[in-house]
Amino acid sequence: MAIILVRHGSAGKRWAWSGDDRLRPLDSRGRKQAKGIASALADRGVDRILSSPYARCIQTVEPLATALELEVEERPELAEGAGPSASSALAEEMADRNAVLCTQGDVVEDILGESMRKGAAYVLERRQDRLEPVDYLPPPA
Repeated sequence: MAIILVRHGSAGKRWAWSGDDRLRPLDSRGRKQAKGIASALADRGVDRILSSPYARCIQTVEPLATALELEVEERPELAEGAGPSASSALAEEMADRNAVLCTQGDVVEDILGESMRKGAAYVLERRQDRLEPVDYLPPPA
């Protein structure tokens, strides 16, 4: 069993978006990344897809959800600013599933202790009492 932690795809510059940042969508590169993520993860036995409620995160995993005929479950624990205890607890809760968790950079750092590029993913497995990265999937496109 493994969790696949995905950072949302490219969504342009935060400063260039004038609306509510929660609604900022993927840009054209991010949409290509989302399709590439779906291709890369489609055969990994994913049985749940959880996402930050931010539009760019949901859009990143929608192609995968469509391909696997799964729902995208919006989880506030994966939202920007959720805090390390909430996001880490959710990751631990999912550790015995084949789940994809799509989130923002600060939550990635809370869970992993390091950042990753937009559109990238880490496969995490339980090793003794903690989740450890076992594979890195670079951003597609």
